[in-house]
Amino acid sequence: MENNENNAQQELQTLRHSASHILAQAVKRLYPATKLAIGPAIENGFYYDFDSEVSFTPETLAALEEEMKKIVKENLKIERFVLPREQALELMKDEPYKTQLINDLPADAEISFYKQGEFTDLCAGPHVNYTKKVKAFKLLNVTGAYWRGDSKNKMLQRIYGTAFQSKEELDEYVKKLEEAKLRDHRKIGKEMGLFMTDDLVGKGMPMFLPKGYTVWRLLENYIRDKEIELGYQHVLTPCVGTVELYKTSGHWDHYQKNMFPAMQVDDETYVLRPMNCPHHMRIYASQPHSYRNLPIRIGEIAHDFRYESSGTLKGIERGRHFCQNDAHLFVTPEQIKDEFANVVNLIFETYKDFDITDYRCVLSLRDPADKEKYHDDDEMWNTAESALRDVLNGLGLDYTEEIGEAAFYGPKLDVNVKPAVGAEYTLSTCQLDFCLPAKFNLTYTDKDNIERTPVVIHRAILGSLDRFMAYLIEETMGAFPTWLAPVQVQILPITDRAKEYGESLLERLKDAGIRAEIDNRNEKIGYKIREHKMQKVPYLVVIGDNEVANGTITVNSYKKGDLGNTTFEQFLNDLNTEIRNRK
Repeated sequence: MENNENNAQQELQTLRHSASHILAQAVKRLYPATKLAIGPAIENGFYYDFDSEVSFTPETLAALEEEMKKIVKENLKIERFVLPREQALELMKDEPYKTQLINDLPADAEISFYKQGEFTDLCAGPHVNYTKKVKAFKLLNVTGAYWRGDSKNKMLQRIYGTAFQSKEELDEYVKKLEEAKLRDHRKIGKEMGLFMTDDLVGKGMPMFLPKGYTVWRLLENYIRDKEIELGYQHVLTPCVGTVELYKTSGHWDHYQKNMFPAMQVDDETYVLRPMNCPHHMRIYASQPHSYRNLPIRIGEIAHDFRYESSGTLKGIERGRHFCQNDAHLFVTPEQIKDEFANVVNLIFETYKDFDITDYRCVLSLRDPADKEKYHDDDEMWNTAESALRDVLNGLGLDYTEEIGEAAFYGPKLDVNVKPAVGAEYTLSTCQLDFCLPAKFNLTYTDKDNIERTPVVIHRAILGSLDRFMAYLIEETMGAFPTWLAPVQVQILPITDRAKEYGESLLERLKDAGIRAEIDNRNEKIGYKIREHKMQKVPYLVVIGDNEVANGTITVNSYKKGDLGNTTFEQFLNDLNTEIRNRK
């Protein structure tokens, strides 16, 4: 069964790779001056990078699709051939990116090409035999991409597309893409007034608006309260640190490319912090410790900055500024299992509160061959990975192991969520670290009065509040549970005579701690209801002359529809119960 699945996936990748060549052929037919870069198959389709004076638009993609259909209909044979280096360079003399690729190949490398009709491309393959086999395809969008992913190189135009074995599969995929657009947190965030971005402020620097910051603040309070119950001590540390701090931690050697450029201030060099570990290490080191007061759990909702390439930025899911729900637990070796288990329990307790059920656990390990990325200490890595594996097995967790995904200083447990649309990503993480405590010379005195080095557990339950919020927006399509909704109740008077009654209800709701508003505009009630439903307000309280006369309210629920007439007291009691239970 597994071999059949692998074969089917390989056939699909071959089909998509061939589709990328058909795209390139179509581009050369319609825009002959275009220079070709690369065009691989990827997880959900393919792309091809082009250097063209013509700016590719949605209209361009439509024209290219039509030309691709013609090429498929021509049923051109796709043939492979090999050339010596000199002849290969002569063949590609008008394609500067291809000649660069050829020159970068090892001296003994085989240089292969694929030809279909008048079009020939440098490629290792494989491909289908005839263009007619590529029947179900679609071009999706165009973006910018630096040649070889290096911002020092020229910006090219990257056309993304996808291809499937059948039209039915393609249609199903396109349908999912349309759903993804509807769920996109950037779209919903704009419609609901949750956050915004502004190029004058800076790319990847989202700003939370009042309603969005309300949600953000509730998430912050939620996780901080849980941590306080578990004995965490919260701190506030600067958003910058000296370069020497990050040289001591090792981040300067292993993580510098992800940092913002350093700043010279007087006689010191500072950098915006990409993470908080070094600051917390220094807090621990500021006073002596005994085994009697370990574990020490230092938590912070911390502002961090990382230089993410512009192509990876995505609203509040991935920005250059974000806030981590960060903590560092300083423990003795004997405390690792219990403290790690407590962190894992906190993760899953939190997931239960937010009804997160589709996730998988990954034990992220180092790649022993990668001496550049990872701290070079085999004994430390073997000890740390064995300890973490023993803890996970002891907890009875189902997990997979992935090589090369560890932090540079230690292995970690990543909890990857599968959102309603799109690829999975890491939401929560818990990392075991024998490295940084030694680098910062951290110690505690054991029961025999001997100085020992503590072990540090790095953990983030919500990950970053920004990404967690983006996940919730896309999962709920902006219809937050009532306890988390920025506006929980909207009061809608039907007549001017009901406005005074509405104002009295508003005060009573606010006195009860409910986030409520009143819409006193002179608009038709149907218009008001539609507008506030678009804002995903959990409850609309409609009041007219009858409600005023009887001292009642009519309630409309976003999720359940018309709930009918009731007393204000009953509504408030039910609302408080729902909020308290986080249903």
